[in-house]
Amino acid sequence: MPPSPTSNQSNPPWSRDELVLALDLYLRHRGGLPGKNHPEVEALSQSLNLIGNATGVSKNQSFRNTNGVYMKLNNFRRWDPSYTNSGRTGLAKGNKDEELVWLEFANNPERLAEVVAAINANVESGTTTPINLNEEEEPGFFEAEEGKVLTRVHRVRERDKKLVKHKKDEALKKHGELKCEACGFNFSKTYGADIEGIIDIHHTKPLHTLQPGDKTKLTDLALLCANCHRVVHSRRKWLSVAEVKARYQTNRL
Repeated sequence: MPPSPTSNQSNPPWSRDELVLALDLYLRHRGGLPGKNHPEVEALSQSLNLIGNATGVSKNQSFRNTNGVYMKLNNFRRWDPSYTNSGRTGLAKGNKDEELVWLEFANNPERLAEVVAAINANVESGTTTPINLNEEEEPGFFEAEEGKVLTRVHRVRERDKKLVKHKKDEALKKHGELKCEACGFNFSKTYGADIEGIIDIHHTKPLHTLQPGDKTKLTDLALLCANCHRVVHSRRKWLSVAEVKARYQTNRL
């Protein structure tokens, strides 16, 4: 008999967004995990279903049921020294990203709280409707360590046509040209004066600060050539514009 639509076998692996929210719940009940019928487990299940809908992963209202949430909390025990130091192991099977999420957030509660708040706020506001951003699926493009929801919010903001135009106009008025802020590349100087206006816009604001309704300032945006913009997103912990610039200057010598 094929698995039912609500079975764990039919669901995709947990995303980083989901793991971050689950880790937050785990750490709040580290000494004694809540059962599958606990109100907070039920609330998390509902939040994960919203994320599944918002990111286009699932339209199934039981996408992440309470039993699955409870099992995921037990998966985190295998990475928790306060649990394993006594010889216990927790559930062995789990997502490959669980350890990475643990290492990134478990010992940084303030950052974890900020990321959790940003994910929940953007999902609940309905600003994460699935959009056609093929780069997210391309080799070499890594979603942010904060997960798919905030990655999409980031990408939407840096592709806002009005903001892009205003940022380019500002640069032309101030500097008389459009050039990459990391490597200095200028498309019109390289390919001819008739090649104008080609430059990528990168949103530099930290993802955990992206709240629905916030206005993006021009100072939040940077001009990058396509190569440098790609380098920013070439690893799970995105590089800053300053880091890309330093790498370029070091390796071109």
